[in-house]
Amino acid sequence: MKKHLVMAVVPFLALGCGDDFKDENGDGIADGIREPDSVTVVTPATPKGTVSGQVLTTDLKPLSEASVEITIGSSADPLAGTTDAKGNFEFKDVPAGSQVLLTFTKAGYATLRATAEIPSSAGNVPINNANVSFGPVTLTRLDGSLRFLLVTPQGRPAANVRATLEASPAGNLVLLNGDSTPAVVSTVVVEATSDDQGALVFQGVPTAQELARLTGGQYRLWVSAVDSNSDGVPETNGFVSTYPAGTVVASGTTRLINLPYSRTSNVELNVEGSNVAMLRGAADPHPLRNMVRPGEPIYLYFNQPVQQSSLLVRLTDEYAKEALPVTVALGNGGYTATITPGNGVVQTGKEYNLDLRAVSAENGDLYSRTGFFFGGEPGTVTPVTIAEARYQETSLTAPTSQQLNAGELVYINFSSPVFTPFSGGDGSSVQVFFNVDIDNNGTVGRTSFGEVGNYSGQGFLLNIDEPTSPYQTRVLNPEMPVFPISHSSYSTRYSFTYSGVGIIPSTTTMQVAFSKQGERGVIQTYQSIWGQPLTTDLTINSVATQPVPVPAP
Repeated sequence: MKKHLVMAVVPFLALGCGDDFKDENGDGIADGIREPDSVTVVTPATPKGTVSGQVLTTDLKPLSEASVEITIGSSADPLAGTTDAKGNFEFKDVPAGSQVLLTFTKAGYATLRATAEIPSSAGNVPINNANVSFGPVTLTRLDGSLRFLLVTPQGRPAANVRATLEASPAGNLVLLNGDSTPAVVSTVVVEATSDDQGALVFQGVPTAQELARLTGGQYRLWVSAVDSNSDGVPETNGFVSTYPAGTVVASGTTRLINLPYSRTSNVELNVEGSNVAMLRGAADPHPLRNMVRPGEPIYLYFNQPVQQSSLLVRLTDEYAKEALPVTVALGNGGYTATITPGNGVVQTGKEYNLDLRAVSAENGDLYSRTGFFFGGEPGTVTPVTIAEARYQETSLTAPTSQQLNAGELVYINFSSPVFTPFSGGDGSSVQVFFNVDIDNNGTVGRTSFGEVGNYSGQGFLLNIDEPTSPYQTRVLNPEMPVFPISHSSYSTRYSFTYSGVGIIPSTTTMQVAFSKQGERGVIQTYQSIWGQPLTTDLTINSVATQPVPVPAP
């Protein structure tokens, strides 16, 4: 085996040591043995490729003298070229595997930008033969115009309105390097402002005929909000629409646009936010969500602007006897209102009625709502007491005119509104006792220690008597309320009909026996506007007289 190996090497040594061997460039290949004689040419260290293509008009005619710039990778200095008489262009020595961005421009034509990647096979042995072909590239002419007539929702010219028009695609590209999803950008964006007659004209855009030659060619219009009288309340919030180029070719380049209201014309004016929940869209009567601190304003947030002079607010107490002072201020272009009761009007533990009326500045819709609220701080509870007991006298003659007789109505006024879960008359309402169970023997009767007016330990059923109008006065016809008020199911006024023997009310002790309701859960108890259950008996030591009504003179 050694003998054969030596014989194989000897011829090579003999050849290598010959007088004709020359390697002046030091590449390890004898000069003149083969062409090319450089390893760096046979297998390039940095393979190169070419980028070429053709630029045409939309009617497929060559576009000469078009500028073509190529940006290679992240290079800050693009290479520039122009198309020849046939619209052709070419860039050589582009590194293989690099990302390129081509920008095509020509005065009077839309600009087009496209990206591609040079194949990594560029420069493989034996020559640099990889090419990216952009073509054909189609650019649209910018010699067209589009005209719109803008009309306000009230039917008047929409003057001085800014708008933007986008034409796309304003160019087209066929990329022939096997990339089925090339990134191509070619749009034309133009801005304009309408004149005094509402005419909005966009110049320097592709004609509808040009755009229709390209697949999906269309115009897209954006119209800004309109405030024609500069009062801060827009008549319309704007307008957006798309117009296919083919449709514009068929129907002409002037289009009428009736701008819509800021809200659809049939949208009702409503209050979307307020610290008085009764005034919001879905009226919420819960007292803790309708509680206003003394000195705090009432806030309203409308779903559309309100006419400046249309907001009417009236305020009364629980009995609606007289209008209470209140001021109103609109803000934020009519979207908000601040209602401020007069100084000292709102007091803790009192109920108030509100009457509101407003008209939409957009579509004329009327908002009208009667609601209520309570004075107080949700987190600060005030105990409920009896403020007054009063009976309605029905007799004009002595001695019955100065005593509480069977059939007369007795009012119990609490210090703050109270809610009852019972409808009354079913034996489950709270009961009222006169002179109470003084001997604490569990029985209230007319013969036991002056316990009068109650039989078999049963008191009189106390029912809610929420006012709908002011208290009856000595005038036979009672006063009318300032406005019809809404029931809240909470009231300071309760009443019962007395059915006992005649007594002198000014010397009578009376007890509202919340503790005698039987075994019921907290949910089934009377409660205050703060949600506190009433389980403690309340006592008062005299009953005032409400004089009998007499005919007006």
